[in-house]
Amino acid sequence: MAQGKNGFDASHCHKPSPIKIDSKTIRLFFGVRDKENKTRTTFIDIDSKNFNIKYVHDKITLDLGKIGTFDDSGSQVCSVIKDKNEFFMYYIGWNTSTTVPSRNSLGLASSTDGINFSRVYEGPILERFKNEAYHIGASDVLLDDGIWKMWYNCGNGIRIINGRPEYTLLIKYATSTNGIDWKREDIVCISPNTDDEIIGRPSVIKENGLYKMWFSRRSINGFRNNPLSSYRAGYAESMDGIKWIRKDELVGIDVSNDSSSWDSQMIAYPYVIKVEGKLVMFYNGNGFGKTGVGYAVYE
Repeated sequence: MAQGKNGFDASHCHKPSPIKIDSKTIRLFFGVRDKENKTRTTFIDIDSKNFNIKYVHDKITLDLGKIGTFDDSGSQVCSVIKDKNEFFMYYIGWNTSTTVPSRNSLGLASSTDGINFSRVYEGPILERFKNEAYHIGASDVLLDDGIWKMWYNCGNGIRIINGRPEYTLLIKYATSTNGIDWKREDIVCISPNTDDEIIGRPSVIKENGLYKMWFSRRSINGFRNNPLSSYRAGYAESMDGIKWIRKDELVGIDVSNDSSSWDSQMIAYPYVIKVEGKLVMFYNGNGFGKTGVGYAVYE
């Protein structure tokens, strides 16, 4: 839970994004907000056997972009992978907007030590274009048999709810040969089940030839104040990473029954990795990460 000790971390531990550093350590990246509500990325190190915190980084891992660029108001991690001896961080860059809450695009940063990241480009690697006009958000990337595969959150419209513009969202699929230049063919992987449902941040693993995806789901109406409309985890499976079957009933986790608990209202932005032969889910609870990050283990 953010405590504001370092100035840039006044609140939230948003969109936990773990990666295994070695057999003993999980590095958990997340976004933190300053007092002006601007998001930067930092991390903690966790013991992979008992999940105790080993180290808390007190510096910014990825700062805001230069003024006027796509990420001058937020640089929010959403996926970190390692290829050979280099780490690649895919992150959400955002600007404020006059008509909608924000303008989002996807950026890329790299690092040789997994601590200090620098932008590969000052501009985004994935943004709105002629066939995707509204929003590009949280994404997950796998390097799978030499192909870079991305599942990304995409806006397909705006609805006005109680006088406020809200994105309608789903999850699409793209591929790349280098992790930078992406081929988008308008492939929809996860769509809402109802007009009221919003589909959020994906997390994908491949296990025994089967692709497994966890994602966020909520109502478009009342999700900020009504616990029954707020974030829950969804789940789907696929044989090829393209055509998915939703199996939300198998997700295995729901909000706490204890009304005073940190996750009694939301299970938000779940991200799953395999550790010591077990599936471990890191996720945010109430307040979209304001109450911190927790984890759950499926053995």
